[in-house]
Amino acid sequence: MDETAARPRRAGGVLWTPERRTTTAGVLLVVTLVAFENMGVATAMPTMVADLDGTALYAWPFLAFLIASVVSTVLSGRLCDRHGPARSLLFGPTVFLAGLLVAGLAGSMPVLLLGRMLQGLGTGTLLVAVYLLIALVYPDRERPVIYAANAAAWVLPAVLGPSVAGMVTEHLHWRWVFLGLVPLGLVGIALLALVVRGLPVHHPDSGQRRASVPAAVAAAVGVTSVTWAAQHPSGQALVLGAAGLVVLTMALRRLLPSGTLRGRRGLPTVVASRALLGACFAGVEAYLPLTMSNVHGYPPALAGLPLTVGALGWSAASALQGRHPDWPRETLLRIGFALVGAGLLGFALIAQPWAPGWPAFAVSMTAGAGMGIAMPSISVLLLRFSAVAERGFNTSAMQLGDWVGSALAIGFGGVLLTVLASATRPSIAVGVLGITLAAVALLGVSLTRRWPPRPAVGTTL
Repeated sequence: MDETAARPRRAGGVLWTPERRTTTAGVLLVVTLVAFENMGVATAMPTMVADLDGTALYAWPFLAFLIASVVSTVLSGRLCDRHGPARSLLFGPTVFLAGLLVAGLAGSMPVLLLGRMLQGLGTGTLLVAVYLLIALVYPDRERPVIYAANAAAWVLPAVLGPSVAGMVTEHLHWRWVFLGLVPLGLVGIALLALVVRGLPVHHPDSGQRRASVPAAVAAAVGVTSVTWAAQHPSGQALVLGAAGLVVLTMALRRLLPSGTLRGRRGLPTVVASRALLGACFAGVEAYLPLTMSNVHGYPPALAGLPLTVGALGWSAASALQGRHPDWPRETLLRIGFALVGAGLLGFALIAQPWAPGWPAFAVSMTAGAGMGIAMPSISVLLLRFSAVAERGFNTSAMQLGDWVGSALAIGFGGVLLTVLASATRPSIAVGVLGITLAAVALLGVSLTRRWPPRPAVGTTL
């Protein structure tokens, strides 16, 4: 065998070949668009809800996005399995763009909520379609490279997004946090339209598994109920949250691969791993800035800086795994869980008032590196263990697990803040949250110790 042919090509050679450069540019542009919106909206939210007299509904712009994302993630997977990713690749960014316009021009809170819902519909639809597009265009050995590029596309928004959104809100208007992204969205849609023209004709499998639309709606209702109950603790909220959790569990049994909730080997383990990792890292993202501000006295401009360092660690680790496509993905996933767990233990320690705050940068870097190694590995393994006819269903299940895991972790942290501490003195609550999520990461290490000997029948590598 020719040794030169056996060597992995440089990232540029994989991503920017003549037949792939348009796909690569379109994917990275829309990922960057979603990332900027994701990073910037939270910064501008206090100003926009105050301007629209919606302070009492502060949480609902986030919940509207989440509800719509859950539903559209499931429906996009169903659409992609039936018709291929082409329709979702065009529909997703178009609806997202409409959401930017509606939110940017909103004159009341209901209109803002409609805009956020459209953004959620577009995001969920688009993320599933992008995974299916990657499966069609990039072979198995080269997928780690495009996943590394996707991680890099989040770095600039993570570094600049909050600061730029803050300056735009202060010196122009919060509306431009949405409207300023419209030109980028138009370019992304144009590039994806070119990509769609070159996709092969999709031939659906009549026997493929399809997600249930009522179950998707039930999952959205369940996530909303649990999240709202966590943010409004009371006896009634406890009942609502418990009922929402029951509804969510029943819905997930229809929306996830069989055996996911039990951690069965193979594809169920892959999907469960994404949910567990999403929960672990969401806890850090949501409560590390609060810890830096209210425990260690960091000003707002610096309280979120550890998360920027974490994003850099994520991108660097993702780039590293992309340069070594032959590294065993199962091992990388376990290493990722271990690094995230170590970061969470450090997170629990720095939340205490007797600990210094500066180790937060190392904590965030470690957790980010774990995510950068594990998340691309999950994406590669998902496609390896998925029959071609069920890639849409399984991809939507993976993304759904991420949404739900993140929402439950953040909600759990909110309950701990209410029961054990407060937002002004969060040390005990954040310590318990960090230790609990570290145990979740340890569960992930144990869960990923054994794998089936080969991918699912019908899988094309």
